[in-house]
Amino acid sequence: MFNTEEEKQSMTTSPERVSIHGGHSGQFCGHAEDQLEDIVRAYIAHGYSWVGITEHMPPEKEELSYPDELDAGLSVADQQARFADYMSTCRRLRDKYASQIRIMVGFEAEAYSGYEDWVPAVREEFEPDYIVGSVHQINDELFDGSPEWYRAAAETVGGVDELYCAYFDRQYDVITTLAPEVIGHFDLVRIFDPDYRARLVKPDVWKRVMRNLEAIRDLGSIMDFNLAALKKGQPEPYISRPVLEQAREMSIAVVPGDDSHGVGNIDQYWDVGVRILRDAGFGMQWKCPA
Repeated sequence: MFNTEEEKQSMTTSPERVSIHGGHSGQFCGHAEDQLEDIVRAYIAHGYSWVGITEHMPPEKEELSYPDELDAGLSVADQQARFADYMSTCRRLRDKYASQIRIMVGFEAEAYSGYEDWVPAVREEFEPDYIVGSVHQINDELFDGSPEWYRAAAETVGGVDELYCAYFDRQYDVITTLAPEVIGHFDLVRIFDPDYRARLVKPDVWKRVMRNLEAIRDLGSIMDFNLAALKKGQPEPYISRPVLEQAREMSIAVVPGDDSHGVGNIDQYWDVGVRILRDAGFGMQWKCPA
């Protein structure tokens, strides 16, 4: 099961605490809580060695805004200005706490209409340490906020099976177009599907899963082992076990991410996540994205 002696040894030692995808704050995200500095302090208090702060990128057009931003009355210009403030604030905190924790300043890319041009433009302007490639929308319909949103997104493509196929097709586009250093919550599409274990391995879905994993492997990207799924009542993190085992066989790096949206999420389910990764045969030497 182990490829190297170092990997075997890592299975018996306590791994360093890290988060490859986290740090959303109420200061810069409408569906999160707390100030970013409080979140950084919480990572330090829990003994984290490094963390990637990966706030959502701002939209290019108002109709692509998250509902909570619209409810708050934030225009596109407001959101873009807030994002610029996020980048400068996060860099200031990185420097302030450099002796206590390594902070990488990133952002989470969206995959809505026009992302192919908009994400590279944002990346060029702000020069993050890395980006997380995520898919939250299908046909510009957010699907992960509620069961109602999920059903509405599925209806745009003809059903839940089709939603999975559309999700993994869009994810493949993100991987090959943006070359993100980190792939966020790989199988988020299962979020409101109680039959996800059976659906993931259906031939039309699984061949897309394999295609995407091959693209991730060839690119050398890292997969976010997203522990926030447990917070939301899921029986296992994103990535689910069949995909996780396949990633292990393909020697794809998998690193825990808390996808925290407030101080209370930090370090939540860490021990559960590490146990699952160890049981699946992963070493505990985490690959760093930057």
